Amino acid sequence: MRFSSPFNAAAAASAGYLGRRVQAFAPSPRAAALPLPLSNDRWLTTFSNNGNRRDNTRIPSPLSASAAPLHDESLAPGIAAIDAALPALSPLLSELRSLPYFSLYSCDMLASCEYLPQELFECYTESCEIYPVDDDEVPTDIKAADFDEHEFELDGWARWDMPSDDYYDTTVFPEDYTGYDGSDVWRFVHDRIGFHDGAVAADEYDADDWKADFNKAVSGLHAMVSAQVVKGMQDKIGSGEGLDPESYPWTDPVAEFRRRLGPQGETPEAVENLYFTMMLLLSGVRAARERLLADCDAGKVGDARSCDVLRSILSHPLLDDPAVEAASRRLREHALLDSNGLWEARMRTRDLMRIMNCVQCNKCRFHGKISTLGLSTALQLAVGHRGTGGDAAKVHRVELAALVTAMSKFLAGIELCLQMQ
Repeated sequence: MRFSSPFNAAAAASAGYLGRRVQAFAPSPRAAALPLPLSNDRWLTTFSNNGNRRDNTRIPSPLSASAAPLHDESLAPGIAAIDAALPALSPLLSELRSLPYFSLYSCDMLASCEYLPQELFECYTESCEIYPVDDDEVPTDIKAADFDEHEFELDGWARWDMPSDDYYDTTVFPEDYTGYDGSDVWRFVHDRIGFHDGAVAADEYDADDWKADFNKAVSGLHAMVSAQVVKGMQDKIGSGEGLDPESYPWTDPVAEFRRRLGPQGETPEAVENLYFTMMLLLSGVRAARERLLADCDAGKVGDARSCDVLRSILSHPLLDDPAVEAASRRLREHALLDSNGLWEARMRTRDLMRIMNCVQCNKCRFHGKISTLGLSTALQLAVGHRGTGGDAAKVHRVELAALVTAMSKFLAGIELCLQMQ
């Protein structure tokens, strides 16, 4: 696990945050006797030479969206920058996502699951279902671009569904809490697609290895989906719709937040990993900025107002803040040390896309595919094939749309975590 100094390592060790899951760590007798963090703070406890405790000092944590201490302190400035930019970016991204360029995706909703044995399953609620839009609602230039750009690299980062006449609209079928239990799919993602060998066997998220960076990014993806679930629960309760226990297995958003995203929950680093992946997406959008602006100038994105919104996002200081480059810089530094092994990351990112065909809630499958494509595009731009970064000019329309959409999803997830604190 990485810390910026022995001082921070001691503080985290004293709090007992040494593993991915709370039940996985075994603190020393001395650490077990020390107080756990009460809020967004950590305790620094010093000892005299004979081992007696000398004093306690409360150390504020930079992670406002969680009470858990940061494991990678280099992320702190980027996290603060994201939190500060959220009020300005959130409404702009919401408006941008209403445009057909960013909301329409030709997606194979009938593909078979290739990774898990499954029985025919009916989702708990009707909200699981989605339907394609009418043909005349899909702009001809979007359909033409997707068909023209259907080719892909066999050894590339992404393997998107081949375009067809069936397009689905995220504005018609937005993120929602459907009651679907995807735990089997997520178990496969973490246990089989994630890495567990070498240095990551001892520290799966913060080992000095690109495999830990990959795990951290995938964990961030899971955290974003968990935030969407909690937000969906809140929305249903707030609208008066309620949550029937016979249709929805989870009905308490506070309890679910603590279980999924809390510092004493299933993954104590979940919120930190959420920010890590958000930084990768921000770096990806920054790398694709000129390509997005070119599509805007060519009239592919939308009208003048739409382009103004896109330019406002792409010119926001957050994208050029060196602090948010911490995640992609860490990934590139690790990748350059083992560029011959990056084929494993590309293969598993493609697997991450394909495992979404095992999701038996169509709305969840649809949004899962968009989110994983956005993440794979960010990884492609950050690392490329040799660790030096990818070529934004070769990125397809659907990848650009998924990248920006995923960034919006992650920002909404961070907003939910901040509200829940």
